[in-house]
Amino acid sequence: MSNLFKLVKVKEAFELLEQKINLTLDSERLKITQARGRILATDIKSEVNLPPFSRSTMDGYAVKAEDIFGASVTAPVYLNLIGSIKMGAKPKQKIRSGEAMEIATGGMLPVGADAVVMVEDTEKLGIKEIEVTKAVAPGANIVTKGEDISQGSLVLSAGHLLRPQDIGALAGIGVTEVDLFTKPEVTVLSTGDELITPDKEPKLGQIRDINSYSIGTLVEEEGGATTYGGIILDEPDSLQDKLKAAIASSDLVVLSGGSSVGVKDLTIDVLKQLGEPGVLVHGIAIKPGKPTILAIIDQTPVVGLPGHPTSAFVVAQMILKPLLQRLTDRRENYKKLYSFLPAKVSRNIASTKGREEYIRVKLTQKENQIWAEPLLGKSSLISTLVGADGLLKIGLGREGIKKGREVEVLTF
Repeated sequence: MSNLFKLVKVKEAFELLEQKINLTLDSERLKITQARGRILATDIKSEVNLPPFSRSTMDGYAVKAEDIFGASVTAPVYLNLIGSIKMGAKPKQKIRSGEAMEIATGGMLPVGADAVVMVEDTEKLGIKEIEVTKAVAPGANIVTKGEDISQGSLVLSAGHLLRPQDIGALAGIGVTEVDLFTKPEVTVLSTGDELITPDKEPKLGQIRDINSYSIGTLVEEEGGATTYGGIILDEPDSLQDKLKAAIASSDLVVLSGGSSVGVKDLTIDVLKQLGEPGVLVHGIAIKPGKPTILAIIDQTPVVGLPGHPTSAFVVAQMILKPLLQRLTDRRENYKKLYSFLPAKVSRNIASTKGREEYIRVKLTQKENQIWAEPLLGKSSLISTLVGADGLLKIGLGREGIKKGREVEVLTF
C-alpha cells in the first residue's frame, strides 16, 4: 500500500507507458471509399500531374496576355474570335497573336494561350471578333498542368489520418485503393458489483454501466476497434480470468473502476500477477482522475480508468487519445490530435496546487468574445459532460484562474 498514489505528472506517465510499447502494425488494402478516418500505412506519391492539362478557372476567352496589355474601357483591344473550346475535348486550333477562343470553366487551354480574360471584361462583336476592356497577366484565370499536384510528388505520408479532402486528392490522381494500418483491437471492460448493463432495470443500489459506452465510443472515434467485454464483479478470480482473456486477444485493454484504494479494489493485485513488466503507474497528478493505472502485460498496454464517468472521460482525453494515436501509428503533432479554442473565463475558478485540473466548460459568445463558463459538479456526474463543450486546464502550480483571463479550451 505504501507505493500507491505516488502521483506522476500526466506527460511523464504517458512517456513511461509509451517507452514500453513494442507494437508491429499489420496493414490491409481498402478502397478509398472505405478509408476515411483510417491511417495510411505507406507514402502516396502521384504518378500523374493534376490537372493533367492547363485549364481555365473562369468562363471567358483564352488569349495571349501580351495581346491585351493596357486594355481598358477607354482603350479597348480587339481580337479575332477563331472558335470555341468544347468541354472534355482537346482544342483543335492554336492561338496566335491577335486571336482568342471562347472557353468555359474547366476547359482545356489551347496551345499558344497563356491566360483567360473573363467574359464580363469583354463584349462579343458579331461571331468573329471580341472587344477586351481589361488587361490580364500571364497565368491569369488558369491553372497549369501539374500546378495542383505534380507527377512524382509526395501527396500523403504514412501515418496520416485520412480526411474527406485527402480522399478527394487520391481520387484526383487516380488512386482508388490504399494500404491502411489495421485498427488496434481494444477491449473495454467495467468493474463493480453495483453495475448492470443499460438494457436492465436497476434495483436499489445498482447503476447502469456508463463508462464502457462513453470510452468505447471514444476508442472508435480515435481509430480503434472496440470490443465490449462486459462487466466484471469485484471478485479476484473473475477479474483475473476476464483480464487474462482480454489481454490475450487485444492490442489494448481499457478497464474502468477498481483503481481506487479500497477493500474491493483488486485491479492492482491482479495485474501484478498477470505478467511483466506489470504496473508502471498508479496515480496521476490530474483532477479528476487521480487513481489511474497504467500497465504493460506481455506487451499489451492496460489502462485502468477511475470509475466516475467524468474522471474516466478526462483521463481518456489526456492519456487514452495519445495512446491510440501511438497504437494506430498516427504521426501528427499534439496540436492536430487536440482542438483548442481561445476564450475568456467567465468567473473566478479556485484550484489546488499539485495536480493538473480539467474543468468542464460551456462556450458562449457575447459581443464577438467567446467565454468559457465553468460547469461545476462532482466527477460522478455525466450530465456536466453532456452540457460541456470542452475542458479548461489549470496547471500544476496554479491556485486558480481569475475572471476574464485568456485561456485555451480543449474542445470535444
